[in-house]
Amino acid sequence: MVGEWRTCTVDQIKGDDGRAIAIGPFGSRMKADRYVADGVAVIRGNNISDTRALVGDFVFVSEETADELRSCNVFPGDLVFPHRGAIGEVGIIPSDTARRYILSTSLMKLTCNRDMIDPLFIFYFFRSQQGRHALLQHASTVGTPGIGQPLSSLRSILVPVPPLLEQHAIAHILGTLDDKIELNRQMNETLEAMARALFKSWFVDFDPVRAKAEGRRPSGMDSQTAALFPSEFEESELGEIPRGWRVCAIADLAEVAGGSTPSTKEPRFWEGGVHHWATPKDLSGLAVPVLLDTERQITDGGLSQISSGLLPTGTVLLSSRAPIGYLAVAEVPAAINQGFIAMKPRPGVSNLFLLRWASEAQDDILSRANGSTFQEISKANFRPIPLVAPDQCVMDAFDKQARSLYERLVAAERESRTLAELRDTLLPKLLSGEVRVRDSERAVEATA
Repeated sequence: MVGEWRTCTVDQIKGDDGRAIAIGPFGSRMKADRYVADGVAVIRGNNISDTRALVGDFVFVSEETADELRSCNVFPGDLVFPHRGAIGEVGIIPSDTARRYILSTSLMKLTCNRDMIDPLFIFYFFRSQQGRHALLQHASTVGTPGIGQPLSSLRSILVPVPPLLEQHAIAHILGTLDDKIELNRQMNETLEAMARALFKSWFVDFDPVRAKAEGRRPSGMDSQTAALFPSEFEESELGEIPRGWRVCAIADLAEVAGGSTPSTKEPRFWEGGVHHWATPKDLSGLAVPVLLDTERQITDGGLSQISSGLLPTGTVLLSSRAPIGYLAVAEVPAAINQGFIAMKPRPGVSNLFLLRWASEAQDDILSRANGSTFQEISKANFRPIPLVAPDQCVMDAFDKQARSLYERLVAAERESRTLAELRDTLLPKLLSGEVRVRDSERAVEATA
């Protein structure tokens, strides 16, 4: 540690309130039957993200229940930690809210003494490898991961304590990067929603066709685009569809392929790998349906073991088992394992049309799955799935509009990855004093 820095225990930096370190309520006091439609949000492990933001869906309890469990209430600046399940994670209650929250049964909290500690600085300490290790060192990995004496373990953790002004500066630098990542996440949520709504309007609800059939001008599009849609319907095996469109199988629009796993006992297939090799795990944590990287790579020898070879950029990937339904467009050439169905668009077919169709058709896809150990959809069962295909001019118009949204989404996701790498590189160096604030400020400014 640098000269003016001290080391303290968490117990020494906690607030004066007797509830500054506390654990969530016993399960019997927080049963699902106490949840209400609106009220005080309950923070659970799945609400903790890889930035400061709290994400996902919340459940709620009444104000009266929250008052009854006052020691479990958390407020802006409080830190929350799972003591069961996702041990090693940390969240912080947003400072821009007047709301209180309440801990779930699997979380514990820390309220800091703000005369000594910037809560955001300590949040980033616990996000560091050193902080995560401190949280994990008393955890049991037998069964569901858990900490046997969570509060005493938390109290005993040693943390670095620089001068308060330096804490503020370090927290500000790291927080600036997280703010940019969070803005990108929010923008991408909006772009995703817009793309889903566009596909549903055009190809599920047939809104432009219905409007023209009723003598109205289709909303949300110019006259040139509106002219591409027919003004009447016709009967088909899938019910009424726009006149001139067709019912076809997904295999008519995409070449459907699977993958495999080269023998893991053969180092020549893996060591020094240069080709991306995807498994459903690579898709499980994606915030947006874009595959930019894979956890593992294979060699030329490994690639030769996979009949589908290296799939081109733009291939749509659908996990076909354990579970079915993860989706992404490969933004890098990639080989795949046996847990996927890959859709390579045929000439004239938009891969974004395939992506949105697969998302919208989840129920139909799942209904064709089978298996005794876990549900899986085979390529043979997938290829005949019927869908309504538009004529070429409408397909092209959709791709043009969806592509502009998708390209913005990909650019934002790439930027967020760069920002996260910078944040994670700076984090341990700032917390150890190896890199000083002024030097790191220049690195952050270079990303703006």
